[in-house]
Formats: sequence, C-alpha cells, structure tokens
Amino acid sequence: MTTTLTKRPATTADAAPTASYAARIDHVSKSFGRPGARQHVLDDISIDVAPGEFVCLLGASGCGKSTLLNLVAGLDAPTSGSIETPGGRPALMFQEHALFPWLTAGRNVELALRLRGVPRAERREEAERLLELVRLKGAYGKRVHELSGGMRQRVAMARALAQDSRLLLMDEPFAALDAITRDVLHDELTRIWRTSNDTASGSGGLSVLFVTHNVREAVRLAERVVLLSSRPGRVAREWQVGIAQPRRIEDAAVADLSVEITEQLRGEIRRHGQH
Repeated sequence: MTTTLTKRPATTADAAPTASYAARIDHVSKSFGRPGARQHVLDDISIDVAPGEFVCLLGASGCGKSTLLNLVAGLDAPTSGSIETPGGRPALMFQEHALFPWLTAGRNVELALRLRGVPRAERREEAERLLELVRLKGAYGKRVHELSGGMRQRVAMARALAQDSRLLLMDEPFAALDAITRDVLHDELTRIWRTSNDTASGSGGLSVLFVTHNVREAVRLAERVVLLSSRPGRVAREWQVGIAQPRRIEDAAVADLSVEITEQLRGEIRRHGQH
C-alpha cells in the first residue's frame, strides 16, 4: 500500500501570499563566552532555503553546523544578524532519537500531535498514519526497547512530521546507524520529501535543512550543498546538485561530485590548521 502525505486544511494563513523562502539566515554570527574570552563560532552567514528545497549543511566537525541549526530552530539566539522562518516553528530531528522510553512508538508520535493541539479523538489515527508513512505500520504499541536503531529513527522522523511544519531541521540523524540502515533511511527521507512536494499546493511542500559531515550523504540527498569553513564557520562554497532523484550513494555522478566537494573540504581543514 502506498502512503502519501495529506494536505493540511486550508486556513487564513495558507491563503496569504507564500514567502519566497522557508528559512532566511541573514548575516548571522554567533559567539560564546564572556567579553575578553569569547569564542567566535559563526561569522556573517547568509543562506536562504526555498520552499520545498532540500539543503545540506556540510563541514568538518566543530565548524558550527549544529550551532547554526539550533539558531534556526529557535533554541538559541544569534549574536548578530537575523533568522526568519515564515512557516512557523521548524520541526527538529536530532542524531539521537530522543524518544521517551516509557511511551510506545505511537504515544511518542502522539505527544507531538498533542502539543500541536490535535484533538485527542484524532491523535491515534494520525499517529498510525505517520508511522505507516515511515514504513512502521503496526508498530504503534511497541516500546522503544523493542525497536532497532533504524526503527527508532523512523519513529523520531514520524514525530518530527507530526509537528506539521513546512521546515524540517535534521542534525546528523543517521550518523550512528550502520551503512545499510542509513542507506534505507536515505531512501525513506527522499521519498517522504518528494511526496510532500508532489502533493503540495501553494505552500511549497516540505523544506529540509540537513546537517552532516558526510560528503556522500550530502550529495546523495540534497538539491544544494552548502560548505561551511572551519571555525569560525562561514559559507565557503555552494553546489547545486543537478543529479536526478532517486539517487544511489554508489552512483558515478554522486561519487564524482563527492570527490570535488571533498577536495574543497580538505582545503578548508588545511587552512584552519595553519591558523
């Protein structure tokens, strides 16, 4: 059975003109620490994510990718610059599944629905629909300890989708998984993202801002790859990925572009090491 994302009921907000971006990061800088001993993490970053676009933020460990994602999520504030997400608060998915172990898979998803204000009578049906969307039909009553690592991340994905946001932020969500499970979840994420955009009307569908340090993963998934320099993080270069989906991580075109991006990443790491 093929599962599709359902459209949200039309609202007054939906009837308003759609913004030209799902997220706008405008000259954002971020520092930590006290005056005189401040650590400059991000420096003058400007990135727009278009409605329905899939963007990967790529860079070496410690370059500020997760910090930037936290700023977009509203978990922290930039030191300077501004961030706009016209579609409302983004949904966020972490590297760790962050599921509540005393709740079933379905109840974990229902928690997001409850916070969103979905009536109690509708929550179970919607939770089961979302679990089926991530290929977990029948897993509603399973406890977290009964699920594999890949299944837990699928539940976390369903919970993120339950927030019904037009912007999904993903912070290395598949980094802890084995290669085969990660590849399967790449397929699932791509399918969900493409389905959302195929069924969307004027809203632009689902936009994704995905953080990774894995070059192949970035090229496998993204429409656009943004490379951040080593700390302080700056936009070093961008690539439009003109490779038709669905892609495989072993495809020749994916491998070729990955080699080019890897060389640029190595250059950024070498420059950082010389400072």
